[in-house]
Amino acid sequence: MINSQPPVILNYPVHDVSPYINWIYFFHAWGFQPRFAAIANIHGCDACRASWLAAFPEEERAKAAEAMQLFKEANRMLNQLDEDITIRCIFRLCRANADGDNLLIEGTVFPLLRQQTPHPDGSPFLCLSDFIRPLSSGIPDTIGLFASSISEETEGYYKDDPYKHLLVQTLTDRLAEAATEKMHEYVRKEAWGYAPDESLSIRELLIEDYQGIRPAVGYPSLPDQSVNFLLDELLDMKKIGITLTENGAMYPHASVCGLMLAHPASRYFAVGKIGEDQLEDYARRRGMPVNEMRKFLAANLPK
Repeated sequence: MINSQPPVILNYPVHDVSPYINWIYFFHAWGFQPRFAAIANIHGCDACRASWLAAFPEEERAKAAEAMQLFKEANRMLNQLDEDITIRCIFRLCRANADGDNLLIEGTVFPLLRQQTPHPDGSPFLCLSDFIRPLSSGIPDTIGLFASSISEETEGYYKDDPYKHLLVQTLTDRLAEAATEKMHEYVRKEAWGYAPDESLSIRELLIEDYQGIRPAVGYPSLPDQSVNFLLDELLDMKKIGITLTENGAMYPHASVCGLMLAHPASRYFAVGKIGEDQLEDYARRRGMPVNEMRKFLAANLPK
């Protein structure tokens, strides 16, 4: 356990962050299947590109050539963005304990959801609080909080060119995520320092081959967007230009926030469908009316 620390702000230029981009998600946003994202892993010479293209079945080569051109234009755009923008991250290491399905973070109650749908293999129902030392132990644990964002100015880039505008949008989304990857690496090895000897390639980082997890708000293990308000109280996200709408959505849109857990057994999971009993219990713990809570958890409720 380390002592609680004030938030730390990191500023990254695009060229420091772009190697951490997960191109699978970029190409997914453009309607390409993961195999086409492999263009990002090959050498850029003409012979390598031609060899990569020739490896596809003839009926897929036109699509592969399209992916190749998109990747070329994306890198050209990254070079342009490198002259204009900085990606900003903020993180904080806090004292924390688990109290049932709640986290207690610096005195703030941070409610979580637990799986309720039985697993075919009979494995336990998971909650993120399972990976933080319980309050009953009498020993405080540590949790990390983070947010990352890119200037709202980018949302106005190329407004008159729909293709370039979408290219900027999809790239800035990936850059915000890539910055959290780079920041998390620094946190694990230095700021928190629980993995000082970690030595992983970018590819190993992108398949999360490290100790700990970084669940982001809105993702399957942390689906309630309203907890952004709790994170904001603890992080003060406006320090990096993030504001929240009345529903807890982040602005600028190329932003991400969440938790960092170090437990060696921690892993990602989907909360999945929950029943009315957990909805009511969670709403009580969040201090919100059940009907208001229902809109935040619509995807987790039975139809």
